[in-house]
Amino acid sequence: MNRFVAAERALRTAAPHQLLDAVRAVLCRHYAAESVELFMADYGLTVLQPVSVLPHTLEPVGVHSSPQGRAFGAQETFVEPHSGDRRQVHLPVTVRGDRLGVLSVMLPVNACDTEALAELADIAEVLAHEVLVAERDTDLYLQARRKDRLTLAAEMQWQLLPGRSCSRPEYELGAQLEPAYAIFGDNFDWSSSADRLLLYITNGMGEGIEASLLTNLGINALRNARRAGIPLHDQAALADQAIYAQYRGSSYLSVLMLDFDLSTGRMRVIDAGSPQMVRLRGRTVERVDFEAQLPLGMFEETDYIVQEFEVEPGDRLLFVSDGVYAVTGPGGEKYGENALAKAIISTRLLPATEVPRAVLRELSGHRGRPKPEDDALVVCLDWHGRPPAGEAGPEDDPGRDTGTPSP
Repeated sequence: MNRFVAAERALRTAAPHQLLDAVRAVLCRHYAAESVELFMADYGLTVLQPVSVLPHTLEPVGVHSSPQGRAFGAQETFVEPHSGDRRQVHLPVTVRGDRLGVLSVMLPVNACDTEALAELADIAEVLAHEVLVAERDTDLYLQARRKDRLTLAAEMQWQLLPGRSCSRPEYELGAQLEPAYAIFGDNFDWSSSADRLLLYITNGMGEGIEASLLTNLGINALRNARRAGIPLHDQAALADQAIYAQYRGSSYLSVLMLDFDLSTGRMRVIDAGSPQMVRLRGRTVERVDFEAQLPLGMFEETDYIVQEFEVEPGDRLLFVSDGVYAVTGPGGEKYGENALAKAIISTRLLPATEVPRAVLRELSGHRGRPKPEDDALVVCLDWHGRPPAGEAGPEDDPGRDTGTPSP
């Protein structure tokens, strides 16, 4: 049995809470590793938290100020010179574009050959798959993701999300919510198939648990309709009925619903509320307006109309909630379209996974206070288009087929 197969088997047969122990044992035995540590990205994407069981603990490391963060941000293996004849190798723990964390391995310099590094990168990807599966049965990795305690509303919202990023040859998606540990109503959801990507951007009404409950009802009603194979306008109508039946119009849900044809870039859109879409094409930023329709659940038996729109390879689409574009600064000035356009231009060279966090940092600077009054949502979609048959796309890994659900 070769060493990679041994590592893969050890991970697949380990108990859910013992994945780190399993990978540590096999890397020490077969790769001469001296130490192995796993770091998980926290909900705010500010630090990488060590996965550990008391009393064994490590300090968190910064996403933007550490060697581990460099591997996480670039999504590439980073070999850090260390004292003597050792090297510390930092490997992204990522599954189908969803960035979970970093695996750090201390190796003798003579064990850092090209073949070993390639195998370690593959082992880190297997570990990412196993972490997602293990989260069904243990809280260890979810606990490691939090540097602060989540509010109950935030706990409900993070459990509802599909992930924070995903990639396919046709597109890359990244998303982030603020305040990460106290969100309540804003949400995003996506699902992809061989030929389509469905994306929902939700701007929840209200605060706290009530807002989270409303969003949970709306998202699950949309999922229920989507999984029944119902077209976009009927998904909206059925979710509208479900919310109205529960709240009788006293609470409702704003949502932007998009259905992309992956082969053509043609998309079908329902704009039912306040989330906005902004497009970067070349160096031109413009808000894209659709026909405004009623939020879900505002009135009984609302009919929804689908509009059509087309994206081109190279387009970047940003979707934002009113917690972004309507935020006011200390002097009462709104963040607005001009400030958002500047933020989009300034982040144009970043990958889609990094853009939401960068835009939210600029928003925080405009706000001038540490805690927002409303939750804020940014989703970034980079559209590559489907490559011609026989040509590799920007993400030609056959394993990157769909966005993988993760809290």
